[in-house]
This record gives sequence, C-alpha cells and structure tokens, in this order.
Amino acid sequence: MSLLVVGSIAFDSIKTPDTSIEDTLGGSSVYFCLAAGFFAPVRLVGVVGEDFPKEHIRMLEERGIDASGLEVVEGGETFRWSGEYFENMNKRETLSVSLNVLEDFEPKIPDNFRDSEFVFLANAAPSTQLSVLDQVENPKFVMADTMDLWIQTQQADLKDLFKKIDGVVINDDEALLLTDTRNIIEAGKRILDMGPHRVVVKKGEHGALLFTHEKVIPLPAYPLHDVRDPTGAGDSFAGGLMGTLARAGEAEEGNFKGALANAVVVSSYCCEDFGVTRLQRTTSADISRRFEDYKGLLTI
Repeated sequence: MSLLVVGSIAFDSIKTPDTSIEDTLGGSSVYFCLAAGFFAPVRLVGVVGEDFPKEHIRMLEERGIDASGLEVVEGGETFRWSGEYFENMNKRETLSVSLNVLEDFEPKIPDNFRDSEFVFLANAAPSTQLSVLDQVENPKFVMADTMDLWIQTQQADLKDLFKKIDGVVINDDEALLLTDTRNIIEAGKRILDMGPHRVVVKKGEHGALLFTHEKVIPLPAYPLHDVRDPTGAGDSFAGGLMGTLARAGEAEEGNFKGALANAVVVSSYCCEDFGVTRLQRTTSADISRRFEDYKGLLTI
C-alpha cells in the first residue's frame, strides 16, 4: 500500500572519536525512505536547494522512491547539520544548524500523493505536521516523530497533533520530558492517554518499547560489535516500521510486532557506516538474514 513521508533532506557533517565526514547525504526523510524502501514503495515530500546534486535524486528514484514531491528552490541552499559523538556513541552534541531552505518550507502534498494510506510525519514543527494532515484524504495509519525542541516550545500544538494521529515514535528522554515523569513505563501510558493508540519509545542501544492500551512489549536492540555512526538510526527505525506496515496493509498488533523487529534490524545496518552509506549497500537478502538471526536471539 502507498506510504508517504514528509521530512527533512540535509547535508550532514559528523564527527566521532575515530573519524569525521563532511557534507554527507542525510536528513530524516532520506534515512526513512532508504529503510522503508526495503519493504514498500515510498512517496517523498521535502525541500532542497539548488546545490543538491541530481545524482542523489537519481539514487532515491532507483530505489523505488517517488521523489516527484521534492521541491528544489532556485538559488537556495540545502539544510545543513553538524554534530559530534563522544566515546560511548550514546551522547551527541549538535555543533551547528543551518536551516536554509527548510526554514520557510511549507509542505505541499501533490494531488497524486493525497490518497496515501500510510503517512509518516518526520520530525518537524507540530504546526507543519498538522498542515500535512490537512492535505491527505483518508489515511489508514498516521505516525509522527518529534523532538525536545517542540516539546519545550510548541507543546500545545504537539498535543493537538497527538489527538489526530494513530502512532508516535519518540526517544526515552523526550518521552520523560513530555510527560514530566521519571518512569518510562508511566511516560508511555501517559502519551497513550494523549490520543495515539500505538506509542513506540526508542531506547538506543537498549532497543525499544511498544505501548498499547492493553500491554507493553519490549524489544532489544540487535547486538553490534562496531557502531561507527548512529546518525539516522531513529529515522531508519521508523522507516523499517512503517515500510513493513504498509507492505502488510494494516497496523494490527501482530503485524506491529513483526514491523518493530524489521525496524530494529534495518536501523542496526544504518549504524555500521557513516551517513546513509551502509543502507545504500544493504540488500533485501541482508535484511532477511539478519531478521532470522534476530528472531533466534528472541527465542526462549
């Protein structure tokens, strides 16, 4: 079934304790698309500047991503982000952000994308995410991501958004901040009470928790010997999740658990190299092999 993502496209500069890279392809929607594309066709809406290489667009299209919703601003510059990771690779500091064309971006959903049945609202201002909801016709399942900035500055809009969507993906620190509690289980339940009936709390190297009104389901991370760059792992996780749901055509609990397992597997590949490099090298056969390995790790 059709899957739409609206989010950022960027040039990232990343520094780790071992090495660094400048102006590599990144952005929430790019990671999402590459991960989701293993499971279902993806429709992309985003914005870039005139400096964005055409070969990046071709790469996305070659992987089955419909980039006809990509806006290219003449004379504009693409969003840029730089950050540094420290020894344990769990802590990251943002060094610089240049919004450029993203600052004034008002997503316009093409007419032929408005019937998308599965919609992912990648991290953006809640007001922007709400504007996307107004442009899609009758989606089956809508999920959104958010961040601490919007929790601190646009919480009223964020809570309004949560009343109108089906699922939320959020990291553990953000969940605690949003709900003003120190207990992650309580935080997940409080977010459910805000409206969505599926809440996924990401816990980095410790995996993820799925909250429904009936139960809490934990999934561990896939064990990696060498984490080179965690940038985009959360967006890849969301892509694996939503891509699997779109392929299944529904978001019931049984499908959701399997989708979460795919999400864990795809995001593990993301961490094995800088930027989107590892996802570009990964094949569907790789995903299947690691998925079977992961299932074995979960068997008692």
